[in-house]
Amino acid sequence: VQLQASGGGKVQTGGSLSLSCAASGRTVSKNTMGWYRQARGEKRELVAVIRSGGDTVYAESVKGRFTISSDNARNTVYLQMNSLKADDTAVYYCASSGRSLITSQMGTERSYDYWGQGTEVTVSS
Repeated sequence: VQLQASGGGKVQTGGSLSLSCAASGRTVSKNTMGWYRQARGEKRELVAVIRSGGDTVYAESVKGRFTISSDNARNTVYLQMNSLKADDTAVYYCASSGRSLITSQMGTERSYDYWGQGTEVTVSS
């Protein structure tokens, strides 16, 4: 299984970016897919999750601004990020779990068995 994250870059406050996570060796629609981020000097934290049934979960800090979605034909998961803030600056990672996670498991890194390489997002004023 390989997860290839892309789409990071530099953007001004209030701007938008769309991240992509292309999966190979695993069907995204049949697994739990998540986006995490890690700011410099901070722990990695959950941003958003999409489960095999299509339901989604978001961190409070990104609700209403970020949208996670999947394209089954492309076997790719996306993270659309709008109204970006300086606090969103981080390296973003996509992750995949072969299990159907309950909500309490989604924020635990060990729940995910595969990780992408990370893509850096910098938001500046």
